[in-house]
Amino acid sequence: MKEPDDKLGEEVASDGTLGDVPTEEFRAALHRAADWVADYRERIEGLPVSPSTAPGDVAALLPASMPESPSPLSELFDELDRVILPHVVNWGHPSFLGYFGSTTTAPGVLGEIFAAALNVSAMTWRTSPAATELEGVVLEWMRRALGLPEAFTGVVYDTASVALLHALAAAREGLGLEVRRRGLAGRAELPVLRVYASEQAHSSVEKAAVTLGLGEENVRRVATDERFSMDVDALRAALDEDLRAGALPLAVVATAGTTSTAASDPVEEIGDLCRARGVWLHVDAAYGGALALLAEHAQVARALGAADSLVVNPHKWLFVPLDFSALYTRRPELLRQTFSLVPEYLRGDAERGEVNYMDYGVQLGRRFRALKAWAVFKTFGRAGLESRIREHLRLARHFARGVAGLEGFELAAPPEMAVVCFRALPRPGSDAAETDARSDELNRALVEAVNDTGRAYLTHTTLRGRVAARVAVGNVLTEGRHIDGLLALLREQAARLRRS
Repeated sequence: MKEPDDKLGEEVASDGTLGDVPTEEFRAALHRAADWVADYRERIEGLPVSPSTAPGDVAALLPASMPESPSPLSELFDELDRVILPHVVNWGHPSFLGYFGSTTTAPGVLGEIFAAALNVSAMTWRTSPAATELEGVVLEWMRRALGLPEAFTGVVYDTASVALLHALAAAREGLGLEVRRRGLAGRAELPVLRVYASEQAHSSVEKAAVTLGLGEENVRRVATDERFSMDVDALRAALDEDLRAGALPLAVVATAGTTSTAASDPVEEIGDLCRARGVWLHVDAAYGGALALLAEHAQVARALGAADSLVVNPHKWLFVPLDFSALYTRRPELLRQTFSLVPEYLRGDAERGEVNYMDYGVQLGRRFRALKAWAVFKTFGRAGLESRIREHLRLARHFARGVAGLEGFELAAPPEMAVVCFRALPRPGSDAAETDARSDELNRALVEAVNDTGRAYLTHTTLRGRVAARVAVGNVLTEGRHIDGLLALLREQAARLRRS
């Protein structure tokens, strides 16, 4: 073996090309970045909501290979303005009304900056006591504010899809099938496991089933009523049918605020049925859970209390920037039993008795997500969160009244929370099928036409097989004038499309 070269250390470059960016250059860039962010937020309303970008446009503006030589930080700003900004969808724009709105807020941005600067891994208490304990504090603040029972313990993930995956894995471990130890493959004695969700529930249910080895076809979609809420009689019938066929119900996924219409399932009634059958109840309250803050929506808190596990996403309606998803469960020991696996190099960290969040999921490295949530909750306070949610409810009602009053438009579903689904009506066809087809074509084209103007951004969905446009209010910058502007834009674009 070659002996170490004692002179190696003397050959290290000393011309400033190693180490980090010089402090003064970094400080100047930070000041410039602060101005850039503040300017962007101040002038965002004057930017197009969405760009006229074709696939490949951004990549074509960048070199095919990594730059060979270093560049000053100032060049980042040049390319940010030239390459990135013209080709982003400005989710923080007050007329961005797609999906569930945007939760870009000043304290959230600051929290992200602080987290990036600290760059800790919140895997064990010892690797970052502040990150671990602040996560516990923020989760407890949320639990109390939402009115959840003390029996619930929380953990932070990135998204509701990942939270659901962990909840279903814990539910499966609770069946005593020893899947963690023995797996699923080659075990003929295992029954088919079924998961139940309404036909309006999020597609993450199927993704979780695929990932856990349950199989996509073992997710049973349950019929909904006229308000797009799960039909409990249909759920009961599905459970009975599967039991007779020898399948084992694993979990029911109820929703408080569905993706398409923000409808809520009758969670308390579903909870009674699940308890009677010994079936795990998970509630997807990623969007609608925020309503539990409001005294006039106390029924939401009561419904959430019926769950074995539930998820609330502060990045949907509690003004915390992406990504931050809080899972609460009555059975944290099952979650830990399912995922705790301590590598030798962390054994000393994990045997001190503190909470180690790495034990509650597949992730080992974990971002300091609690910092931005703490910044938002501390800055706005509970009263500030409540008042902003109420304003979004008011704006959504204003839009629903306005679109219902537009000639040639109709509401496609009862308005729920701060989401409104609607349709533009085409000229009648020769028969109902032709009219429906033309309606679908018109509404797809209408959403695309509105978005192409850059003046607003909508999404569409399908309800009972029919296409509907969809508006979701959730941005702290959105005001009544933006809603009125959208109503005028809808009238203008629908008239143009009907003429063509």
